[in-house]
Amino acid sequence: MNKPYSAASERNGEPILVLLRQWFADRRHVLEIGSGTGQHAVHFATAMPHLIWQSSDRAENLPGIRLWLDEADLPNTPAPLELDVMGAWPCWRYDAIFSANTLHIMAWHEVESFFASLSGVTTDDACVAIYGPFNIDGQFTSESNAAFDRELKMRAAHMGIRDTSDVDVLAASVGFDLAEDIAMPANNRLRLWRRRGAGS
Repeated sequence: MNKPYSAASERNGEPILVLLRQWFADRRHVLEIGSGTGQHAVHFATAMPHLIWQSSDRAENLPGIRLWLDEADLPNTPAPLELDVMGAWPCWRYDAIFSANTLHIMAWHEVESFFASLSGVTTDDACVAIYGPFNIDGQFTSESNAAFDRELKMRAAHMGIRDTSDVDVLAASVGFDLAEDIAMPANNRLRLWRRRGAGS
């Protein structure tokens, strides 16, 4: 098979990396949830060799991720893990979690499971960074996001752009407080939560 390719991942990789270089400077083990094509894993692991970047996704996406990882042949990208947020999670504890463009694809009960499961896979000083489109106070941040939300709901009724306040409630319920919320290109945001009491 040919390597899968996402033009969006190619475009947003560098803007995301600018922030992750700061936020993950003192991190060591990152679990990426929903690695998709695997492009982000290669891009970020190449740029931040101090990190062990653990990619993961549902079973059907793992072959494509392996193609990217095998071609890059980096020492800090172990084989991707099979991970469905409603299923079993890894036993390892990570000091950082990263996910891009996943929350609006999941059903809300899957988003709830995503956050509820964080306690079991994170260290006491962990942080969580999530990239994608978000609504603020129940409102779309752009006409393009409103159109995207309509497109998502036409694909599947359970999909849709999530509201920042709803997601913050889920994060807070497992001990993570919002530390950064950065507007990104194409009406996306990169949001960082830190475990309560872990410091700045």
